[in-house]
Amino acid sequence: MINVTVAGVAGRMGSRIASLCIEHPDINLVGAFERKGHERIGEDVGLLLGKGVLNIPVVDDIQSVIDNTDVIIDFTSVGSTLHNIRVASEAKKAMVIGTTGFSKEDLKEITALSRSIPCVMAPNMSVGVNLLFRILGDIAKVLGDDYDVEIIEAHHRMKKDAPSGTALKIADIIATALGRNLEEVAVYARKGLIGERERKEIGIQTIRAGDIVGEHTVLFGGLGERIEIIHRASSRDTFARGAIRAALWVYGKEPGLYDMLDVLELK
Repeated sequence: MINVTVAGVAGRMGSRIASLCIEHPDINLVGAFERKGHERIGEDVGLLLGKGVLNIPVVDDIQSVIDNTDVIIDFTSVGSTLHNIRVASEAKKAMVIGTTGFSKEDLKEITALSRSIPCVMAPNMSVGVNLLFRILGDIAKVLGDDYDVEIIEAHHRMKKDAPSGTALKIADIIATALGRNLEEVAVYARKGLIGERERKEIGIQTIRAGDIVGEHTVLFGGLGERIEIIHRASSRDTFARGAIRAALWVYGKEPGLYDMLDVLELK
């Protein structure tokens, strides 16, 4: 049994993670917090989630719940996650991070902080998506430069970062497999008289609409054929279950920055 605290518990992902933590036989939900000023501060987590009274209040400060925690699960925002991992690193508590949108400097800091704690960070914690991460490089190597690469991602209207972290990870995997520098070949939008497609372009296109949970399509287009690999998430529970799996795996590990390929033993 491990003690878990959930960041952003009133959010779309945080609420599902907390709910599944309560139902999991090997997890003890001991804490939950939200940003300062949030309207649900002080409310019992069980009542917030429709689970009955649990005597776990929603607090507004990670510091007040850190001592009894083994693992913090964080799917919040860039600024919040950076603050939380700084606190976790100082307290020597493991983390699972599903937040996306970090800058290069942010990632450097997270890597440095992870030298003192075990941390799983992944842009997508779905088992299916991580299986795609594992095979897409091999597919790209076989197809080579004769096939054009396009990545299309679709998410709900409230998602703040674009392209998605998953789409960028896919693009990076494929670019690396093809020996390309993603910063030089990525194309994020097309409009007007743009001329012929450059041979080594990797297109990354974004759709935002309604309540789409998450869809990613990778298209390899050759002359006379095309290959499309599609992953569609129909429920946030697929990401929440992956996060819980990561939390169970990371507890007790050596300090370092891990990802879901480590958790799933796909490396």
